[in-house]
Parts: sequence; structure tokens; C-alpha cells
Amino acid sequence: MRSVEAPRSWTTPEKHYLTVLEHPWYRNLTVLQDIVAHSTTEFWTKRGARFLHLPITTGSISSPMGRGSDSTPVKVDLEGVPTYLADSMQFMLEFGCRLAPGGSYYLMPSFRGEPADETHLCQFFHSEAEIQGGLDDVMETVEAYLRHLAASFLEHGQRELLEMAGTVDHLEHMASAAALPRVSFDEAVGMLKGLEGAVREMEPDCRSLTRSGERALMDKFGGYVWLTHPDHLSVPFYQAFAPHDERKALSADLLFGIGETIGAGERHTTVEDLRRSLDLHQVPEEDYEWYVNMNAYHPMRTSGFGLGVERLLLWAAQHDDIRDLALLLRFNGTDILP
Repeated sequence: MRSVEAPRSWTTPEKHYLTVLEHPWYRNLTVLQDIVAHSTTEFWTKRGARFLHLPITTGSISSPMGRGSDSTPVKVDLEGVPTYLADSMQFMLEFGCRLAPGGSYYLMPSFRGEPADETHLCQFFHSEAEIQGGLDDVMETVEAYLRHLAASFLEHGQRELLEMAGTVDHLEHMASAAALPRVSFDEAVGMLKGLEGAVREMEPDCRSLTRSGERALMDKFGGYVWLTHPDHLSVPFYQAFAPHDERKALSADLLFGIGETIGAGERHTTVEDLRRSLDLHQVPEEDYEWYVNMNAYHPMRTSGFGLGVERLLLWAAQHDDIRDLALLLRFNGTDILP
């Protein structure tokens, strides 16, 4: 049974910081955030990966507006230069793999232009990594990382999570879990056939699951499932083509908790495939000239993933509103202090 309830102080953002200073929910949250930070570093250090110190501004966002875009970029004027706040620095982690053969990773903020809701924050923390290898390699790495995080929560934050969630059964399950189930996007569509509103079709060969579709699929697999090989047009251009069907992408989303919590994918190995993908997604090559050049002069087979830290904590706390997982609120279009 929960003994600490979220105060929902995001509903009064001008007073939120005072609630944070006084409420046990947020004292517990600081413990959980710290566990994610130190256990992430511990996990990657053992695997020989390198932490990268990266900027939060970029001229080449990872989800450009166009086919496959799943976010709205946040554009700012920086000393007269149009600039974006990073929606992800996944490109830089690919860059980092050329410097660190054991892989590269970071924990840093990401920015999105959509309004916040119960599953989405305008500014959130990303745990992202890139490794050498293919999609299967990164999916197995993600599962190992989740087991490590769950074990760390149990070791260092069990009291706090019992107060917030009322149980740690889900953490014990994850810490000892075997390989998680996988289902292709096309298989999932067949399984959800007849469920109204489960699949969203933006254009032919460009479909995605809705939140209700994700929840229904998770229910069919006991709460945890990889959704693999989506329509290529539904994901960003940098995801590799599936070799058996280039209408599909070598990418996967891990659904648990509120739905998509981790996105993973393999990148194009050849510059020819990268250029074909840019053209397919109607993204001008000149906007990503540096990325094309890197792949032309330093080709490498890599795969990576991004974990939304607050979505992970939402699952750990068995909570239902991500706006309760921010120590300091940031809503687009709202001036909030501190």
C-alpha cells in the first residue's frame, strides 16, 4: 500500500518549487534520480563505453519535420543564428563510437515542442547510448541495462519505492527477467485487428500504434513487449532498412509502463543507403551534410537506444502522470521560476 502520494503540484506551477521542498514524494524522487545516474555509469563503465560531454544545441535535429518525425523541434535564436535545442544527441553518440570503440553514452536533457500531458514532458532526461553492432545486439544490451537498473532500485531505493508504489514486485520481476517477448509491427497489427483506434495510418506504408494500441498489445504480452520492424516511413531517416523488406526499419520500441519507454535502432552502414533514406523521407541532404560525410569517410555498423528517464521512473513508482516526476517544471510557452 502506498504511503506517499504525488501532490500534483504541477497544476500550480508558480508554487511547485515550494511543494518540492516540503513533500516526501520529491525527496524520494531525488533518491531515484541519483540511482539512475550512478547505476547507468556503473553499467557502461563495466562494458568499456565512454561518457560524452555534449552540447544541448544543434543545427541537425534527430527527428526533422517530415516523414518519420515523431516530435516537434524547439527552435531558438542564438545571437542571430537559428538553432535547435536538442531533441536527442543520438547523432553525436554515433560520432562518439568512432572515438570510443566500446560505445558512447550520456544522461542529458532533451527538448520537445509538443505540450506536456500525462505521458509526455516538454523537457526530460534522456539516457542514450550507441554501440557497435546490429539491432539484436542493442536490444540485448537494453535488457541487460534494465535488469541492472531494477537491481539498483531494489538495493538502493527499495524503501522509497515501497512508499511511492506500494510494491517492488515489478522490479524483482525485471531484475531476474529472461529475454523479453518480441513481435513485429505487422504481427501486432494482425493481433489488434478489430480494436478500433489501435493503429494510426498517416499515409500508405506509414503506420504507428496509438497509445490505446500500445496498451492493448502490452496486455497481450503480460506488460512487456518489443515492437519491432515498423514501417520505415514511420521512423526517422537514420534507421537502417530491413534487409528482407526495405519498407521496414531495423528498429524496435520496448513497450512497458505507460507504453513506449525505450526506442532502439540500427543505423545505415553505407552512405548509399543513407542517401536513399534521406530521399525517401524527403529530408534535404544539405541539412545533414556532416552526417553523410561522417558515414562516407568513417563507415561503421552501429545501433543505439534512448530511454526516457522520467518514463522509467513513472514505471518504477507505478504512477500514472509523468508531470509528477519533474523536480523543476518546464512547460513550453509558460514562464516558470526557478
